[in-house]
Formats: sequence, structure tokens, C-alpha cells
Amino acid sequence: MSLAPYPASAFPKERTAIVTGAASERGIGRATAHHLARHGWAVAVLDREHSASQAVAEEISGTYGVPALGIGADISDRRAVADAVAKVDAGLPQLVGLVNNAGISSPVPFLEVSDEEWRRVIDVNLTGTFHITQEAAKVMARHSVGRIVNISSASAQRGGGVYGRAAYSASKAGLLGMARTLARELGQHGITANSVSPGSIDTDIMGGRLSDDRKSVLLQELPVGRIGTVDDVAHVIEFLLREESGYLTGVTYDVNGGSHIA
Repeated sequence: MSLAPYPASAFPKERTAIVTGAASERGIGRATAHHLARHGWAVAVLDREHSASQAVAEEISGTYGVPALGIGADISDRRAVADAVAKVDAGLPQLVGLVNNAGISSPVPFLEVSDEEWRRVIDVNLTGTFHITQEAAKVMARHSVGRIVNISSASAQRGGGVYGRAAYSASKAGLLGMARTLARELGQHGITANSVSPGSIDTDIMGGRLSDDRKSVLLQELPVGRIGTVDDVAHVIEFLLREESGYLTGVTYDVNGGSHIA
């Protein structure tokens, strides 16, 4: 008895990916949106500021000639997220990909974390990701195909790090568990769910928090001998969203230059 292959027709030639937190000038989300557009994806740029999201979408459409839509929405607001996904579903090709990149950091030590600070981080990084994923997954399940990628952090696995402490690490660890649960529950709908866990990446957040001395120490700890770039992460995300990656689900890709073995 032979097993039927995954139906090629289920993965549309014209397809859309939502990338959250994609408006930051030197962020992973923006680099990912560009990388996906370069590979033929239509892109929905979702960030808090509508004008910034729209500017990135226009930049992508003008550069790569693919449909793009910029939407301003706070992912911690369920109604705003539902409206955003409805706009994507109505205005762009079939929704296939979701990159859960939006997040905020928290450098507050555990003994000093207030309830307000804890909720601020969890509401965006974890609850917000739940909102957008559930809304997007409903659309994907309707078409029986989807690719979800959660952007976690090395902080989730090593307990904090360069700029993220208790609240941030807890929220990012939650994304790993969420992705594995989604892999189990949504596989029957043709949807895969995976995680990417970046280490030291040269973004606006990191650049603003690291002294030259700390960067020097980091470089000594990294086997590859350099800080990572946003493109290093974007390449892996695009790989996980491909049709050919349909047998990968529930896995975590560590993009950290070997920091875990240093």
C-alpha cells in the first residue's frame, strides 16, 4: 500500500504571509517581509502604527511587484486582530503563512517586576500571538493548508540573556510550547507550526542595549565569530514557510551562531 503524497494543489502559487511587528527599520520582521516578497509571497505587514506598516508595504510592493498590505493593529486587542485578518483575507491572495514576530522586551530583574510590567509583556508577546494565530489559523484551516512560525528567543532556553529577563523569557518560552501544541492540533488541517529562536542579532533593540565591551565578550563566546544579522533569521523563516517544508512541524531552529555550545 502506498501513501498518497501531500496534494500540490493545496499550496497555492499566489499566497500571502502575515508578518507581525514588521515595521521596525532594522528588525527581523521587516527583513522577513522583504525576504518573503523576494520569493514571490504577497505580504501583509502588521504593526502598531498604521502609517509605518503602510510605508513598508508600499516599499515591498514597489520593489518586488507583489501585492502587499500595511495594517496598523495592536495584537493584544482581539477585535483589532480579527479586523486585520479579515482585511488580509479579503484583500490579498490566499493566506498561507503567519510569522509571529511582534514582541516587546523587558530588562527588569525578577525581584523588581511589577504586575503591570508582567502583564505588559505577556499581553503582547504571548496573548497577542494567541490572538493573531487563532484568527489566521481559522482561515488556513478553511483551505486545509498553512505555515505558522513563532519567533522565540535564546532567552527562552537559557533563562534570560542580553536584554531580556523574567517576563520576556517566560513569554518567549510560552511561544515554544504554543507552537508544539499547534503542530499537534492543527496538523489535521494541513497546517504546520514551528519556532525560530534567535540569539544575538544586530537589531535596533540589541544595538541600543549593548556596550562595545559587551559586544566584544559576545563575539568571543560565538563559534562563528560574528553577531547575527536579521537576514540570517529571515532565511530560516522563509525555509519553514515553503511548501517543501511540509514534513517539518513542532520543531525549533536555533539561529544563534553556536552560542548554546560555546
